Amino acid sequence: MRFLFVLLIATSSLAQGAEAISVLERRLVALDAAAPPPGLELRLSLAYLDQSGWTAESITAAAVESARILGQCGLQLKAIELIRIAAPGRYRDFFTPVSRELAATLQLGKPTVYFVAGTRQRPAFDAEAIGRGNSRSRPELRDTVWITLGTRDLGITMTHELVHVLMDSGEHSEEPGNLMRDETAPGNTRLSQGQCERLRAVGTANDLLRIR
Repeated sequence: MRFLFVLLIATSSLAQGAEAISVLERRLVALDAAAPPPGLELRLSLAYLDQSGWTAESITAAAVESARILGQCGLQLKAIELIRIAAPGRYRDFFTPVSRELAATLQLGKPTVYFVAGTRQRPAFDAEAIGRGNSRSRPELRDTVWITLGTRDLGITMTHELVHVLMDSGEHSEEPGNLMRDETAPGNTRLSQGQCERLRAVGTANDLLRIR
């Protein structure tokens, strides 16, 4: 897949004072110049915290892999919105109280994947998906994924967590080679027909997928 940076939006401040949260850069990144056939489109926001160790290049590469994996379900990830955020250090780790503040301030399109330095949640996970079913006490985080620096198999892990959000389910699969196995691995990229049907139906009902 080819990708191309096509849009740059100037820095904007979203809060005032020492606790200011600012959007430093927004780029619309086209992942493939070819016109896709009619189908369901996923419009994805990918936000990374400045000084967290993440780069635009590593995140874009993960999105390219995610587009390839999701393509087996007829989903199109034609472009991503790549957003670089400046925020005080306490926001650079995933922690429900402060991450709720961050998401509420930014008001990014859904679903959104946040790339952070680490996590202060317990138990600690490299990545966490928050859908409708597990966000009742933290609605600001609904339809988001949080990924920490150093997460292995980044594209596969990101897609695994996105599928949790699109299906609004925390279920895992024991099927060999399935993307939704409890442990992500390079060989685990397949989605079953039933999983594809569920993510298309639920993702569309929750306005996370759009008919192209």
